[in-house]
Amino acid sequence: MKHALALAARGLGRTWPNPAVGCVIVGQGRILGRGFTQAGGRPHAETTALAQAGQGARGATAYVTLEPCSHHGKTPPCANALIAAGIARVVTAQTDPDPRVSGRGHALLRAAGIAVTEGVCEAEARTLQAGFLKRVTQGLPFVTLKLASTLDGRIATATGESRWITQPPARRAVHAMRMSHDAVLTSSATAIADDPDLTVRDLGSAHQPLRILCDAALKHRPDSRLGRTAREHPVWLLHTAAAPEARRKAWDETGAQRAELAANGPHLDLAGAFRHLADQGLTRILIEAGGTFAASLIRARLVDELALFTAGALIGSEGTPVLGPLALTALSDAPRPTLIGTETHGPDILSRWRF
Repeated sequence: MKHALALAARGLGRTWPNPAVGCVIVGQGRILGRGFTQAGGRPHAETTALAQAGQGARGATAYVTLEPCSHHGKTPPCANALIAAGIARVVTAQTDPDPRVSGRGHALLRAAGIAVTEGVCEAEARTLQAGFLKRVTQGLPFVTLKLASTLDGRIATATGESRWITQPPARRAVHAMRMSHDAVLTSSATAIADDPDLTVRDLGSAHQPLRILCDAALKHRPDSRLGRTAREHPVWLLHTAAAPEARRKAWDETGAQRAELAANGPHLDLAGAFRHLADQGLTRILIEAGGTFAASLIRARLVDELALFTAGALIGSEGTPVLGPLALTALSDAPRPTLIGTETHGPDILSRWRF
């Protein structure tokens, strides 16, 4: 099952709106077939693994990281494929919460006389599938907020200089994080200040995440890096009714896709915006934005995980803080995420925190 989970992880960022699933088929004392959900959500992991196993699948055991689907979507049910292949036993990590499946896949297998074992490595599987699970059960994507600061919690000098707080190994790790998410999202303030392109570079991968800009009034320039590359790598713009018609047309000409959403004062209604993104099928979103936008997400309780890169440098109190106002009146109200791991990337440290 751990091998199946490792295979499933290869699909993160590529399979939405489908879950990233891994499957390993074992028989005759060896691995006969293995697979993971391919880009765009198909073929499914079980289909690939069964094709590799061929006739060897008869009487074998299939280890699958998520309950096999039992409904007809863009592909036939994987539960039926396992039955038709003559699999004798299926071991799964977790039940699929999708109401179209939710136990029906397991029941279908058992009704066909297949032995089913559930809950193997369930905790690891739930962590891996956090995005899919949250979208299905809560109607929201799993959100990772990436921040980078000095030891004293600053992201720029008093003059605004911010490149680069971290060193190349840490920046390379950020590109790997982008690659494992469905989308990278930033704010208009960050886009205007930094003119980012938010692509994956220097990793030898053709996969690029969707790029999303939250820009209530469409203040960011259509001739920016995002605008100039929108036909090459998709860009979604989230704005409100305040966006001028001329800006809408200019962005439309770049090939970017727009969505007019509800406002919260002069800003986007962030909760509504993230529900909209989940409705579009997104499961995992990486946030790369400044302290004010980051604080807004934390206040709205939309952040699931914080990825904080800390550089061995000091700027001082005159520098820009890593986080904007949280409007706290008491220390007891301060968010206290749980540390789930640390990593070293060159001279910089990455700490991961779960809310």
